[in-house]
Amino acid sequence: MATILMPLPAQDFDPTESGVPWRVLRQRGHRLVFATPDGQPGTADPRMVTGAGLGLLARLLQADANGRRAYDEMTRSAEFQRPIAYDAIRVGDVDALLLPGGHAKGMRPYLESARLQAAVAAFFAQRKVVGAICHGVVLAARARSAAGRSVLHGRRTTALTKLMELSAWAATALYLGDYYRTYPTTVEDEVRAALAHPDDFAAGPLALRRDSPANLDAGFALRDGIYVSARWPGDAHRFAAEFAGMVERPNP
Repeated sequence: MATILMPLPAQDFDPTESGVPWRVLRQRGHRLVFATPDGQPGTADPRMVTGAGLGLLARLLQADANGRRAYDEMTRSAEFQRPIAYDAIRVGDVDALLLPGGHAKGMRPYLESARLQAAVAAFFAQRKVVGAICHGVVLAARARSAAGRSVLHGRRTTALTKLMELSAWAATALYLGDYYRTYPTTVEDEVRAALAHPDDFAAGPLALRRDSPANLDAGFALRDGIYVSARWPGDAHRFAAEFAGMVERPNP
């Protein structure tokens, strides 16, 4: 059994990108440790949970039934209700790191946390398994190695693509403003800028549908050594399965 750290912001993280990996890892016998800024349970982006405010696009954009069920189960778990604070993170106490995403503005303190960025860098330096999905890849890209470069420099990765981000923003900007634009720079552009070569970013196949426990092939996850990444909630089951496999069979 591995112990896996999952840091979260106080609010606005994606319910599917956190709940689905939690459920998969728990089903496979692993232990999760949550971390939040103040050691209090976090809250997912309410729009992604309920669809409120998404209008006619709610069924397309909000978490699907698999994601909502997983999130509900996760929030009722003892480990979710008793997170540690960011300042209490000790990399030596856990075996792997999982970085969920989310796009609403409450994600910024998580993405900008110097404490979390230092922890991410330590996981890479100690060659422990790291998984990042969607905006979680931004947090990884901002973490710096001892050489001063992003820990993703020299690695291949995916993340929320520019096409996905701008499509969601364009479809909702009239009534939600910049809800889908966490920062003026897109996720893909920021992540590409941190890589050794722009071509080290992989957009993956066109995301036409979400994956599920019975259809992992609909999702996309990219492995590079100790690191695995994915793009959006529709990749969450594939991402979780890949991450779990790496934790259980780490590279030498």
